[in-house]
Amino acid sequence: MPSRLGQNFLRDKEVLDKIIKSANLTADDLVIEVGPGEGALSTELARRVGKLIMVEKDSHLAENTARNFQFSIFNFQSISNDLILNFKNKSSLIVGDILEINLPEMLKQNNFTNYKVVANIPYYITSPIIRLFLETAYPPKEMLLMVQKEVAERICAKAGKMSILALSVQYYTDAELLFAVPKTAFFPVPEVDSAVIRLTRIKKPSYAKAPTGEARNKEEIKKFFRIVKAGFSAKRKTLANNLSASLKLEKALVEEKLKSLRILPSQRAQELSLENWKKLSNLF
Repeated sequence: MPSRLGQNFLRDKEVLDKIIKSANLTADDLVIEVGPGEGALSTELARRVGKLIMVEKDSHLAENTARNFQFSIFNFQSISNDLILNFKNKSSLIVGDILEINLPEMLKQNNFTNYKVVANIPYYITSPIIRLFLETAYPPKEMLLMVQKEVAERICAKAGKMSILALSVQYYTDAELLFAVPKTAFFPVPEVDSAVIRLTRIKKPSYAKAPTGEARNKEEIKKFFRIVKAGFSAKRKTLANNLSASLKLEKALVEEKLKSLRILPSQRAQELSLENWKKLSNLF
């Protein structure tokens, strides 16, 4: 039966094996899995890694999975904010919403400052989950995620097919689409195909490195995404028109700045690379 939150469970052993192989797991790895569901991936992870923390929002499903595979289970709602986030068992399952848990504190208390995320994440909150891990003070060293195929293609897009989503992920990490997963690999069968992506070389947010520079570096990140949103503000318009209108600058001045970076004013936002956007952010 599907979970009460409308999850679709992976049932294809071949796909599961490909995910495990792609994760390059060792006995020393620390892993977080979001949305373990029935535990098909969880059990394979638990056999191979040093420590596994799972987070499942559906309490009924979490209780069944913990019972079936002898995982320790904790209810986030009954956890005191600061003291019981330290899970000493090898495999621990938290009943709760990953977006509500104090992730940095949990990572710190469990010494998860060098960990991986391996998960078939809930598709309806794909972007918030990815952003949560990329922007935390303790980002993972690698993320291997199953997401909707269309979203995977957007995340891993190159110049020519760029989007705000792609830039939001690639600003922090290198994104690679590994392989597609047909919808028939799940039960119940969803309406869309899926794909597995790998995010590597994840950069720690610069403001997390030095408290003295926190405000300045947060402002740099804010500025970068302000320029990106300005450039994408109207899909059918040129980059020069969008930047001019959104930033309230004379179009001639915007065109001059673009040309100084060897960017044609007639180009559209999706045509630019990540490096182009970084240069634009510095220039404006």
